Order: sequence, then structure tokens, then C-alpha cells
Amino acid sequence: MHFDSFSDFLLMGGYAFYVWAAFIITFGALGLIFFVSCLENKAALKEVNNKMARQARIDAAKNMENTL
Repeated sequence: MHFDSFSDFLLMGGYAFYVWAAFIITFGALGLIFFVSCLENKAALKEVNNKMARQARIDAAKNMENTL
């Protein structure tokens, strides 16, 4: 489709509301997915670090028992 001016492009031949709403919904959903994924990744990394630290404490306690 060829547009004569930028305002014609923004109006999208009378379908501007539907076209721009579709873009907003699509990019909003993608942004939300990205944001939630980042939060879940951060939580998973924190959980792994906590488990590794706990295991290190358990191993250190076992080594202390063997020295007594």
C-alpha cells in the first residue's frame, strides 16, 4: 500500500485503530514475556547459588566432624 503522506500512513486507510492496537498488544505482550523471563532467570540463579552455598556448608561440617 502506498501512502501520500506521513499522516496517511498513521491513519492506515481508516484502519489505524485496529492496526496500531495490534502493534501495541503484540509488542506489549513481547515486553511482558521478556520482563517475566528476566525475573524468573534471576530467581533461578539465586536458588542455584543458595543450594551451592548450602552444599558447601554441609561439606564443611562433614570435614569438621572427621577431624574431631
